[in-house]
Amino acid sequence: MLLAFDTSSAAVTVALADPVSGAIAASSTTVDALRHGELLAPAIAAALAEAGCTARDLTRIAVGVGPGPFTGLRVGLVTARTMADVLGIEVAGVCSLDILARQSSLSLPVAVATDARRKEIYWALYDGPAADGSRRRLEGPAVDKPADVAHVLSGLPIIGRGAVLYAEALGVAVDEVVEYPSAEVLAYGVATGTLEIVAPDPLYLRRPDVTMSGGPKSVLTK
Repeated sequence: MLLAFDTSSAAVTVALADPVSGAIAASSTTVDALRHGELLAPAIAAALAEAGCTARDLTRIAVGVGPGPFTGLRVGLVTARTMADVLGIEVAGVCSLDILARQSSLSLPVAVATDARRKEIYWALYDGPAADGSRRRLEGPAVDKPADVAHVLSGLPIIGRGAVLYAEALGVAVDEVVEYPSAEVLAYGVATGTLEIVAPDPLYLRRPDVTMSGGPKSVLTK
């Protein structure tokens, strides 16, 4: 079985699927930006129980790599890597913005904008869907103030939580209320090869908030 989950946003989303067809056996999504660490493991256990499986039945893990806030993203990636190491199976990373773009039902090029906090958005641009539903990323991912990239996203349908929060600043209407990545879409895309696989490394797009100390400073006046 293929286990998929994403913790790059305020949502903790988990799905269990057939590793070849992508048929979903169990899934859940909970929106709580402050409890990723508390919610992910129980959600995985519940999905396995619902599907009548154990962790030993897993043959592959798929995880969203962001971009996203450090804490939530770390929870998902550490869990994926640890489980894969213990079970001796592969872990496949997928850009979380690609997952959202794949969720769009529109037959047009789209933009994805998610909440990057600090009054910023993570964004990317995508081509129209191919025959298999996949979308080619044309630009991004990047992080910017909404007003600074409004001209780039202008004229495109925008999906994602960032579009909901900053629709006025972006100067566009929200065409689809798709706010968070779906583990079901992640699982299906990885199983069928319609989402690009990347290394399971965190995509932060920002420098860390903390830096190494430059050493002690003198308190003596010169």
